[in-house]
Amino acid sequence: MGENRVLEGLRAYRLIAGMWIRSTMAYRLSFAMTVLGSLVVTGLDFVAILLMFSRVDVLGGYTLPETAFLYGLAGTAFGLADLAIGSAGRLGTRVRDGTLDTLLVRPAPVFAQVAADRFALRRVGRITQGVLVLGYALVALDVDWSPSKVLLLPVMLLSGAGIFCAVLVAGAAFQFVTQDAAEVQNAFTYGGQTLLQYPPTVFGRELVRGVTFVLPLAFVNWVPAAYVLGRPYPLGLPGWVAFTPPLVAAGCCALAGLAWRTGLRSYRSTGS
Repeated sequence: MGENRVLEGLRAYRLIAGMWIRSTMAYRLSFAMTVLGSLVVTGLDFVAILLMFSRVDVLGGYTLPETAFLYGLAGTAFGLADLAIGSAGRLGTRVRDGTLDTLLVRPAPVFAQVAADRFALRRVGRITQGVLVLGYALVALDVDWSPSKVLLLPVMLLSGAGIFCAVLVAGAAFQFVTQDAAEVQNAFTYGGQTLLQYPPTVFGRELVRGVTFVLPLAFVNWVPAAYVLGRPYPLGLPGWVAFTPPLVAAGCCALAGLAWRTGLRSYRSTGS
């Protein structure tokens, strides 16, 4: 029964997302300009890092290629999550105006409809920018690549995307209660991504502890990247934790799913 429900949700997601993609591609020039604009805007973050390194040789003990490695991992992972379910951030608007009710009566899982609603293919611009920076870092880094380090790269990207997806889902679930918490959600998603673009050594110990043990964003890149770069692990964690991002992502997704189901069961419409 559960497997059928998942397959049904994936099918609904594919159909809705496909509809929005076809609508977007009907205006190809507009789509290309939007993607280019997104690529330029997100690229300004890395320009700021380049400006910093024009004045210093290292930032928190990390060189430019090492910082670019962190940046590329965080940017790409978040871009994948934002492309997949970024639309869930608008749930608060649907709760406030009552349009969520129309999704409840449709013969498809509500989450699939929310996640695929107004699927924004233009978000590939963010992914492209992250991949470009990551590509530069991989070329410029002086790393003794081993099979385990090579295999860890795709694991980091997929696990990081899973962790960001969990944060997006949990934020959407929170909006069932607050109805207007999009900015709070953005603080943990966009704010978390910005945080991870920089080395953990530039932040206070308590902040690093919070994004490691409370909201485990550190497992997106800080912890596994320490193994790849041969850097000390944040908070003196043991070496084996570099291989735990998939477990962390699975745990975060399970908790986010529970939060979503709890929030959906508590929904009582607008009363109008």
